[in-house]
Amino acid sequence: MTEFLINLDGNILLWIQDFLRNDVLTPFFTFITSLGNGGTIWIIFTAILIFYPKTRKIGLMCACALIFSHIVNNTLLKNLVCRTRPFDNIPALTPLIERPSSFSFPSGHTASSFTCAWVLFKKLPKKLGVPAILLAALIGFSRLYLGVHYPSDVLAGMLGGILMSCLAFVFVEKIAASGNRCKGY
Repeated sequence: MTEFLINLDGNILLWIQDFLRNDVLTPFFTFITSLGNGGTIWIIFTAILIFYPKTRKIGLMCACALIFSHIVNNTLLKNLVCRTRPFDNIPALTPLIERPSSFSFPSGHTASSFTCAWVLFKKLPKKLGVPAILLAALIGFSRLYLGVHYPSDVLAGMLGGILMSCLAFVFVEKIAASGNRCKGY
């Protein structure tokens, strides 16, 4: 079963390389993936949300979720699993960007993207939440298109990101509830 999944991962990447890559999409996906470098776009959205009192709680949820995601996905899981990048294991696969030096599993770009996008999707009007989810999905797919992650890395990043946002919901709500109890003193 494991061998089947490993082969499926590789075959999907080679299919993307052979049938989807082209001169029009490559600059687009290179730009899209750059938005996720270091979680930059999500940190900017978080800072904007924290700045305004009306959305501050949502911004704090994004901030906590990003911190949780970095600790769990980038610090713990990547170093526990130690999965090499697909271009190191699939000779026919050509990465289209500089080869990342960190481990592959899970995708940090995808995890941070879905971490924030899920908060925005669940807590903001859908006219803002749906584009956030679409951007997160594009960032995740860009990692496959550019040949730097396996599909299972991206799927794990997506699921891990959503889980971290759910933990952030609970964490921030508990902090807010305990803060409200202390205001009377």
